Amino acid sequence: MQKFTSKSRKQTQKIASDFAKKLKGGEILCLYGNLGTGKTTFIQALAKALGVKENVTSPTFVLMKQYRIMNKKSRIKNFYHLDVYRLTEPEQALDLGVEEIWSDPHNIIAIEWADKISEILPEKKIDLCFESLDENKRKITIF
Repeated sequence: MQKFTSKSRKQTQKIASDFAKKLKGGEILCLYGNLGTGKTTFIQALAKALGVKENVTSPTFVLMKQYRIMNKKSRIKNFYHLDVYRLTEPEQALDLGVEEIWSDPHNIIAIEWADKISEILPEKKIDLCFESLDENKRKITIF
């Protein structure tokens, strides 16, 4: 377990960028935390550090977005960003093809509101918990 305290958006981005350097491919990142705790900021910085050139926006209404990793030296080829907040049943995520995505070692998948689909998530995953301590300060715990 790792614990970080971020005092700014920039610090959250740095934590995400450093974390990205440890990823090898095949990771399932499950993000937990209320609105405004820094989940999307973290994911945007993570994607950029992985080599995503596009602007990463939250897929709240489309549920999932795929981004190509443009770093030829990396084993990681795709970054998937899911926001499952609007799902009413965990099985709805299966309709998106998540099992195939998270079983591919060339993909990294980040799932916001992962608690909504916890019963279908594989055992091998990385949990990231985001907590607001005050207006700018965030606690990020990685399990």
